[in-house]
Amino acid sequence: MSPPRRILSIWLARLSVDRWRRAHAPDAQAAADAAPTALILETAHGPRITAANDAGLAAGARTGMLLADARALCPDLVAVPADPAGDLAALEKLALWAQRWGPWSALDPPDGLLVDVTGAAHLFGGEEALLADVAAVFAQRGLTARAALAPTAGAAWALSHYGRGGAIIPSPLREEMLRFLGDLPVAALRLDDDVLTVLRRLGIKRLGELAGVSGAGEDPGREAAARDALRRRFRNHRSPAANPLLRLDQLLGRVPEPMLPVVERPIPLVQRRLMEPLRHRNLLDRVVVDLAADMVRALEARGEGARRLELALWRVDGEVLQRRIELAAATREVSHITRLFAARLDDVEAGFGIEAVQLRASWSEPLSLSQADLDAAAEDHGTALAACIDRLTVRLGPKAVTRPVARASHIPERAQSWQPPLAPVPPSQDALAFHTRPLKLLDRAEPIAVLYASPDGVPQRFRWRGTVRDVCRVEGPERIAPEWWRERSTARLRDYYRIEDEAGRRYWIYRQGTLGDGRGGVPDWFLQGLYA
Repeated sequence: MSPPRRILSIWLARLSVDRWRRAHAPDAQAAADAAPTALILETAHGPRITAANDAGLAAGARTGMLLADARALCPDLVAVPADPAGDLAALEKLALWAQRWGPWSALDPPDGLLVDVTGAAHLFGGEEALLADVAAVFAQRGLTARAALAPTAGAAWALSHYGRGGAIIPSPLREEMLRFLGDLPVAALRLDDDVLTVLRRLGIKRLGELAGVSGAGEDPGREAAARDALRRRFRNHRSPAANPLLRLDQLLGRVPEPMLPVVERPIPLVQRRLMEPLRHRNLLDRVVVDLAADMVRALEARGEGARRLELALWRVDGEVLQRRIELAAATREVSHITRLFAARLDDVEAGFGIEAVQLRASWSEPLSLSQADLDAAAEDHGTALAACIDRLTVRLGPKAVTRPVARASHIPERAQSWQPPLAPVPPSQDALAFHTRPLKLLDRAEPIAVLYASPDGVPQRFRWRGTVRDVCRVEGPERIAPEWWRERSTARLRDYYRIEDEAGRRYWIYRQGTLGDGRGGVPDWFLQGLYA
């Protein structure tokens, strides 16, 4: 029989302020705490406070208050820009570190962690000792934390944020859980602010009232009517944060609450600690070849290829030399990696010798298996394209070589752009397999004169670059609407046609606008591409 589930909720109530305090030197922390300080974030209505230290709270600064209002109460309030991205990154690291108490952990942004400690409390001497250990280790790191244990994540969260006294719910029975949590405010259900406002207007302030548990002196009939009103009001709300009854069921364990665990993915890293310091280049090249082979095996086990590799050389005198290369495409070729590093090691000063070498892939991408014979043939008859780009980038610089990349746009001239090969590829839409695009697109669509065509009909003859061409075959139209989020409301749609003239040449033309669309006069015609 499996043990009952136990969830540990850790609330880092002052994560932003504690991170700001730790950024100061230890001897300056006392002076920093004495001055009223608030962390602010720019909003549409001006700077708004996200957190404040003890002196700032005593001066009247509150979370969510405008900075101008806070300074009206305390003119000496010091404003420091907040760092939400840094807080989230720190929370992710803490989530991995918190797995010392349980097999897996999950984020509870913006300032909380959830750890599954089922069957692990006895390793720390019991649940009370486990909570004491949590408080002690966070205090050693200068972080203010409140922890609670309960059978469900919702109950543990409510107890850690709003509980008073005991922070452990020992029994998974719903009656026992309500006895511990019935006096907590409804805000302990992790609801949206507008939902909390509705509950306050209905007179429901405690979890016990929402669960139908009458307190002393309460009217059971009135409470039942309030629950019926809630059930009718929120029956179409699917989001848990907008449905108080669903949140209550999750808290009591009637409805499961999915949680996404944090999984650590270590960076591929290989290293060599040398018995004797290296002072000669040929020996260093041999070590780099061995490290590259080890890195390729590590990447192959993960099904990935390296896009950025960092080589660190530890000298005997304690100095660390670093060299970095970035690749145009993910690779697992030992010869290609060593060839690129060879160009970066010419200026290495070994000094009294190099005693350790480390190679890590700080950027890797999925790379499926490929036929090595094709790459070998490319090397026999000439350098492969990716290898050529890497060599040119190393010699000429990262900005001297550019490549076309696809972009998420249906407008042909916006569907691709040029960027350095080392820059990350932007997200793009799926390939439009049912649309045929010409082999060559003109840099800029050229205007043409279409003859003998009805206003909304297919072209029959057109003049381009001074020559009149008769149309024999027409395929289309393919309509592309303007990008309303990027263009003005007067932008006209396009109807594309694939046409062929008497000589067999094929063109890609489009009509900009339709007659009577209210966005201009007679539609214009343009030629944008040529087929093979």
